[in-house]
Amino acid sequence: PTGAPVEWVAESSYFFRLSRWQEKLEAHIKANDDFIQPISRRNEVLAFMKDGLRDLSISRTTFGWGVAVPEAETTAATHDADAPKHIMYVWLDALTNYISALGYPDTDSESFRKFWPAHLHMVGKDILRFHAIYWPAFLMAAQLPLPSKLFAHGWWMNNGEKMSKSLGNVIDPVKLVETYGADQVRYFMISDVAFGSDGDFSDRRLIETVNAKLANELGNLAYRTTSFSHKHCDCSIPIPAELNADDRALLDSASALLTLLREHIDKLQLHRYTQALSALTQDANKYIDVQAPWALKKSDPERMRTVLWVLLETLRSIAILMQPVTPSIAANILDQLAVPAEQRQFSALSHLQLVGGQPLPKPEIIIPRIEAPAETADDT
Repeated sequence: PTGAPVEWVAESSYFFRLSRWQEKLEAHIKANDDFIQPISRRNEVLAFMKDGLRDLSISRTTFGWGVAVPEAETTAATHDADAPKHIMYVWLDALTNYISALGYPDTDSESFRKFWPAHLHMVGKDILRFHAIYWPAFLMAAQLPLPSKLFAHGWWMNNGEKMSKSLGNVIDPVKLVETYGADQVRYFMISDVAFGSDGDFSDRRLIETVNAKLANELGNLAYRTTSFSHKHCDCSIPIPAELNADDRALLDSASALLTLLREHIDKLQLHRYTQALSALTQDANKYIDVQAPWALKKSDPERMRTVLWVLLETLRSIAILMQPVTPSIAANILDQLAVPAEQRQFSALSHLQLVGGQPLPKPEIIIPRIEAPAETADDT
């Protein structure tokens, strides 16, 4: 592409016998369905291996920068003290850092025993081959255990184009957070694309997601529930009466959610984490519309207090579970519910509930809508 002349060159090189490990590596991949994820990357690796693995050149002699092969090894192999110095192939050196940082070759070191083998190895899809073929083969040759799981994530695109300095379309994450807020950016990046696939960023999509899912769906639910409770329940958490089937159905959904969310995380389906929380929030919005506590205020105040307590308790579950994704927003909701800091762990979901009569702080709008600038609103 540059127009520079092309010429054949030859140089001395050491090789890693990659072909020797193909059968064993292929068997490991096929025997462990979740070793390489997502499944599209697993299929990609197996397809590459189908034509056979060629032995890998792991040293160069035509340049001097890099980590040198020990001179004693070079001299012993060539029987020539004046042989050119071999420089390690950069990926062999780089991949080894994963274990040398843990003290290898001292496999009895505390760090090595604690952190190796890795439970999860996360890489970009563009370096999948190095981590799914070369690195496992190196480890097998060294008789070391392989990581339990390798996950190759996709890229974030900018309005359909890959980000690059030459195109000038690289997005500054610091400015993004300054514009929209850290929690809003976190939520969008987790929820907008299936983890492992490529995502397409645009300001318009971020604004639409934040307004629909956070401001409208969750923010409105939190504000209308806390403000109504504060106004009509003596500025405190209402004391519930006996629960009916509708109440228990919503509370049971909230109680069951932690197990489901852990399954999504174990499978690295991060987008399903936010989807499941959104589904519970939608159920709570349907519940408040059907139960209509504003109508119960006059006809059945006791039932009104029960409905409001169920909603506040559901909001407590949602906020606790949202902490890994939107920590600041979740903390603000829990503050509005007067939940003490020491009662915000996941363990609190199963053995604690909101106590009726506990004072509520003055309600505030926690998640304001983002008003899109004119040029962003027209962006496609």
